[in-house]
Amino acid sequence: MNVQEQIEKYITSQPEPKRSDMQELHRIILQVMPACKLWFLDGKNSENKPVSNPNIGYGFHTIKYADGKTREFYQIGMSANKTGISVYILGIKNKTYLAQTYGKKLGKASVSGYCIRFKTLKDINIDILEVAIRYGVGVRHQRTNINTRQHTTKNNKPLTAPTGNWRERGNRKFCIFKKPFVVIDS
Repeated sequence: MNVQEQIEKYITSQPEPKRSDMQELHRIILQVMPACKLWFLDGKNSENKPVSNPNIGYGFHTIKYADGKTREFYQIGMSANKTGISVYILGIKNKTYLAQTYGKKLGKASVSGYCIRFKTLKDINIDILEVAIRYGVGVRHQRTNINTRQHTTKNNKPLTAPTGNWRERGNRKFCIFKKPFVVIDS
């Protein structure tokens, strides 16, 4: 079974409404990262014993350990948990950034250094979750001294986004992956 088949099997094995929420998140993340590497981790160790929840990964991130060793891993992840869904945004050096920047705006979610946990999509502001994911993707491609300009979400809340090579698709504008960016609804 290839990775895409494993992902589909994992998502469809979830009870509703978690299944539909995970399918929607999968679609959103693939929209943000259309040509990314896909990962599926079954949550089992080398002895085939469960050690974590299975999770889906998107993109590529190199984890550097204190002893100097490195490990390839995903950049954005998603997992079902006992009470809902977890979204992982890896590679952000400031471990308080997600909570400080998006915590209150997300709605009913628990936000840690790299994880956003919530019960269902209806409990959170999906636009803000997407902005947080896009920020995480942009961190990997971030350059220093990027000029920023002010934009707003469809709810007219301001977002800071970098200037860059902006494109339009339907009524949505986005910046290519070479710099950090956010989605802005027209």
